[in-house]
Amino acid sequence: MNSFWIMLSQSYINKFKTKAFILTTVIVAIVIAAGANMEKIVSLFDDGEKEPRIAVIDESGTLYEPLKQQLKQQSVDIKLIPAVQKKESQLKDEIEADKLEGYIVLKRDEASLPQATYKAQSIAQSNISADLKQALQNVKTKEVATKLELTPEEMALWSAPVDLKKVALDKGAKSEEELMQAQSLIYVLLFFIYISVIIYANMIASEVAIEKSSRVMEILISSVSPVKQMFAKIIGIGLLGITQMAVWLLVAYLTLSRQSDESFVHLLGLSSVPVSMIVYAVVFFVLGYFLYATIAALLGSLVSRLEDVQQMMLPLTILVMIGFFISMYGLGNPESSVITFTSYVPFFTPMIMFVRIGLLSIPVWEVAAGIGILIMSIALFGLFGARVYQGGVLMYGKSNSLKDIKKAIQLSKQNR
Repeated sequence: MNSFWIMLSQSYINKFKTKAFILTTVIVAIVIAAGANMEKIVSLFDDGEKEPRIAVIDESGTLYEPLKQQLKQQSVDIKLIPAVQKKESQLKDEIEADKLEGYIVLKRDEASLPQATYKAQSIAQSNISADLKQALQNVKTKEVATKLELTPEEMALWSAPVDLKKVALDKGAKSEEELMQAQSLIYVLLFFIYISVIIYANMIASEVAIEKSSRVMEILISSVSPVKQMFAKIIGIGLLGITQMAVWLLVAYLTLSRQSDESFVHLLGLSSVPVSMIVYAVVFFVLGYFLYATIAALLGSLVSRLEDVQQMMLPLTILVMIGFFISMYGLGNPESSVITFTSYVPFFTPMIMFVRIGLLSIPVWEVAAGIGILIMSIALFGLFGARVYQGGVLMYGKSNSLKDIKKAIQLSKQNR
């Protein structure tokens, strides 16, 4: 057992000290902090102009003032400048000289209702045109209400949004608030599973390939069982991943806490999530990690060159991506038969079963079945992976095909 803990600690410490791990941790932490302070950062690079300048050609002669007033009511930072006796060619020159952001031509259609054309050097900055469109829409609404001789009260009733309440008839069904909080937790879990596979499962496969290229494996395989080797790496790098994610969460917590008086959990929308949901999230994350990490160790043992690792890991990455996209679909259609079926497919169970748990009131036996399938799959892949691992680590040369699994198993039989 001492050899297991020695290998585990070495897998953790060796990777923890690498420049790649430290740089990745620091860079992502900086990105998280920058993302939380994006508004302040953008303001530092602002050119100092408070509002875009938009020239107005009012061919109707009646729309400039109402549009100006409407923008003011909407608290939109757009400065309208009347283009009196100016041709469009002149306005284009002013736009090229950065004196104007753009110009808008106002006119009335056959029904005498407002219509407009917005012109700018580029229409990629859609927030300006969207604000102008919304303001003009409100002007049109008021004019139509005036023509229909509606009172302010009638107009308020006319424009008031429909109040649609959603009530679940099933006694065990979740409320709308519970569903929103569950979705927040689902997003967090999907993110962590995706990251753990993309980063840490690849790290496990790379670690095995590096040890093979240095011929260290030939010594290890004769002194430590392949099962111990494989799971020591899986757990060691798993602990490394927890350390890295803890640093990122700490940075997010400190950054967001300074910006708001609300708690970090409340900001994530998880203020009243049941404890059982948190427990399920941890269980499915851990089981999902062990499943994918076991397969990654198996695949990594088949290659002896670091450059071949990515190609060998491609099928596993594709499986995770498929599970991720199915989970995204399941957020809007959790009762779909596709979601129900794929929640029992081991590669997708950690993500999709948790989607069903979060959004539906499924029987406990279904949850237990999903967990049981995962545990059995990990055990089977562990036993099978140990055999492949034992033979695969002794395979050298170019080997980047899944067909080499058979060769690895034959080698493991010869070395028993």
